[in-house]
Amino acid sequence: MSVKRQPGGSVKKKIFIVDDHPMMRDGLAQMISNESDLSVCGEAENGREAVQFVSELKPDIVILDVTMPTMSGLEAAEEIAKLRLNSRVLIFTMHDSGSLAKAVRRAGARGIVLKSRAARDLIRAIETLLDGGTFWGPGLGADAEDPKPDGWNMLLFRGSRLGHGAQLAVTC
Repeated sequence: MSVKRQPGGSVKKKIFIVDDHPMMRDGLAQMISNESDLSVCGEAENGREAVQFVSELKPDIVILDVTMPTMSGLEAAEEIAKLRLNSRVLIFTMHDSGSLAKAVRRAGARGIVLKSRAARDLIRAIETLLDGGTFWGPGLGADAEDPKPDGWNMLLFRGSRLGHGAQLAVTC
């Protein structure tokens, strides 16, 4: 594996992208490639692949979708945390929920970027994590109130339980 260097000799920071939609991975890779100090070192389409490749590639940042077949992003974040690498996990999701933010923290991720705010927040979030900080999108901060009533829960079922790689998100 070759190491990509910036002009002047400094090493580019490695970013690993995980999303089950190829178009989303391509768009993220394009955004990241526009940054002179960042480089996409790999991609995966599910959490299980992510854990395997992250273990091998040791990226600086792992961008994980939440809802994916085989293994969810939250499960993958937990597994990546167990590897005790220096990789920082950034959750990339369409789900805007204080409850999800709490689950993301418990899984060991360092932040969330909402897909609807990717153009505004993604690069800033990556830079913040690289600097050792955390990034919680608007309304998803450490002290954010959960806008859902008590007892609200989101259940993510892995595709292996539903068959044919299907995903199901249920709110109750």
